Amino acid sequence: MAQYFTPQVLTKADVVIAPTVNCSYYPAFAEYPGWTGLRLETARALIVDICRGLARFGPKRFYVLNTGVSTPRALKPAAEILGAEGIVLRYTDVPRVGAAAEAKIKQQKNGTHADEIETSLMLHIAPKTVDMKKAVKDDAPTTAAGLLTRDPNKAGRYSPSGVFGHATLATRAKGEAVAKAMTDGMLAEIEALRASPLK
Repeated sequence: MAQYFTPQVLTKADVVIAPTVNCSYYPAFAEYPGWTGLRLETARALIVDICRGLARFGPKRFYVLNTGVSTPRALKPAAEILGAEGIVLRYTDVPRVGAAAEAKIKQQKNGTHADEIETSLMLHIAPKTVDMKKAVKDDAPTTAAGLLTRDPNKAGRYSPSGVFGHATLATRAKGEAVAKAMTDGMLAEIEALRASPLK
C-alpha cells in the first residue's frame, strides 16, 4: 500500500520522498506464517533515528505515509521525542483518512484486516496479487484486546485465515474509491504539516 500511495502523493505535492520503511510494529499477526515485525521500542527508535539523520541536513517536518493500524503506537511516541528536539513528525491515521469513503461503500458489519476494504484496495492497487477464490468471511467476535489468533481456545479474535472481516464482498471499484479518498486525505495532512509552526 505504501508503495502505491507514495507516487500518488509525489505527483500532487511538493515533497521529497525517503525510502520505504518495510517493517514496523505489527503485534496482531504474530501467530501467522510469514509474519515479521519489530518490537515497539525498535519501531519507535527506527523512525526517530531516520528523522534525526535527515534533519541534520535541513528538513524539520516529516510525514510518515503510514499504512498500518497498530503502527501509531510507535509513531506517537516517536513524534513526541522528535518534537522535543524541534522536529515535527506527523503520520497517516489509516482508519480516519478513508473513513468517509468506506462508510459509503462497505457492506461488512465489522472488520479491519484483509477484509472487504483492504481486499478492495488490493484489487485496485495490485489485482494480480489477489485470488478472490480464496477470499473468506472471518469475523468472529473478540475475547481480548483484538489480537488475531489461530487457536480457538486462546483469548483474542479467532481467525484461522488471518482475515478479520468479509473479504468476499471486495470489489475493485470499492478499492478505487477508498484509494482516492485516502490519497486526498494524505495530501490534506501534508499541507497542514507544511503550514505547522516550528519551534
